Amino acid sequence: MGEIEDAIERADREAFTRQPPKTLKGQIGYLLKQLGSAKAVAQELGVTADSVNRYRRGARKHARADVAAKIDDAVKARWQPLVRKRRQKQAAASGITVETRARFGYSAAVGTTDDGRFRRLTVHLPAEYAQRLFDARDAGASDQQMRGIIAEGFKEVYFQDGGGRAMGLSDVEINDIDYLDLDY
Repeated sequence: MGEIEDAIERADREAFTRQPPKTLKGQIGYLLKQLGSAKAVAQELGVTADSVNRYRRGARKHARADVAAKIDDAVKARWQPLVRKRRQKQAAASGITVETRARFGYSAAVGTTDDGRFRRLTVHLPAEYAQRLFDARDAGASDQQMRGIIAEGFKEVYFQDGGGRAMGLSDVEINDIDYLDLDY
């Protein structure tokens, strides 16, 4: 996963109204309900169906670190899908806030500097950019394509101030992301 997709995942997890199961037995029980069989859970996690049943019964109290991480990710990816969907629908209607520290470069008119430099920005992007970002992620867009959507939003909202300045600015690029966080 790329930085943008990770940021969307973190924002989705903040929307949980209840915390997902923490214990191994609880997590396996939840996955069994979601996927229907020990064989399906085993295939998802890359373990045997017998291992899944041992986890379910409590015969095995701890999974290997790599398997435990896969279990945790599988549970969080399926936890409260309606809550996530509702939050994303609200974001698509009201916009998202992007906080980042990254190197921004841009193409500008002759006589101005286009040297990229690190900036720390917190910008509220309009609803159209939120919807485009979610649509791109759902369509399997690359991290670079999603960066392009956010960069376009930064260009319009931050650099051009909604059309009030820097009209000669043509392209904005986000590079060397130190961190990126989304809130909606």
